[in-house]
Amino acid sequence: MYKTTIKIDGMMCGMCETHICDAIRNAVPSAKKVSASKGKKEATFLTEEEADAGSLKAAIDATGYTWLGITSEPYEKKSLFGRK
Repeated sequence: MYKTTIKIDGMMCGMCETHICDAIRNAVPSAKKVSASKGKKEATFLTEEEADAGSLKAAIDATGYTWLGITSEPYEKKSLFGRK
């Protein structure tokens, strides 16, 4: 799995966060645990394969918010007591 973080400027309220989450879900239907934070100016989600940055940028730009960048890193699900 991969954890993708998108840096976004322009979110001001909870509704803005919802718009971003909806845009991500539409651009990457396989995205799981999609969340956005206006305070951190970012959105994160999990996917089985790396997400396409181009389609995500287009989706964010279409909402009117400002795309600042993207990072993607391997993600391991943490288990209880550190066991796998």
